[in-house]
Amino acid sequence: MFIISLSYQVPLDEVDRFIPEHIEYLNEQYSKGHFILSGRKEPRTGGVIIAKVDSREMLNDILAQDPFHREGLASYEVTEVIPTKAGENLEFLLEG
Repeated sequence: MFIISLSYQVPLDEVDRFIPEHIEYLNEQYSKGHFILSGRKEPRTGGVIIAKVDSREMLNDILAQDPFHREGLASYEVTEVIPTKAGENLEFLLEG
């Protein structure tokens, strides 16, 4: 599992131009089961995505499709997490 922290590198008016395309990208990744949570940071300096994919290489390929990445609008900090404990409603996230 991976936590991706996006930080905007350009003014918000430039980011806003690509929000509809970014939402389409997110919807596609959710439908494929790659993303399990996402949202914007407060204050609005970027966003966070939690992804459940098989490898960092696969994640890199997925993130390369994000219009925010393609247009150079955001930087990405990726942290791999191996969940070992979860509340009852999130136990499905635990490995093996």
